[in-house]
Amino acid sequence: MELEAVAKALKELGHPTRLAIFKRLVKGGHAGIAVGVVQEELDIPGSTLSHHLSSLMSANLIEQRREGRTLYCIPKYEQLDGVLSFLRDECCADESPKETDTLE
Repeated sequence: MELEAVAKALKELGHPTRLAIFKRLVKGGHAGIAVGVVQEELDIPGSTLSHHLSSLMSANLIEQRREGRTLYCIPKYEQLDGVLSFLRDECCADESPKETDTLE
């Protein structure tokens, strides 16, 4: 995953309201959650929620699906995995092996 894409995702998730929304969507699973449910559960005004969802979509963290009059938000787990892998893959890369590890 590109540095710019990871930075954008982390920037958007750095806002407490967007992080709460994304956390709720992730909890909901692959089928997604209706926008109205998210609005009600998190007690966020509709226009504010719309703004935050737009930001999460611009970072490619969620997608939306319409079924009739209901709009569902679905987390893009592959994007989340990419952000986490980007950070995890660098973990401890500069550490030298312990002496005991080389003796085995």
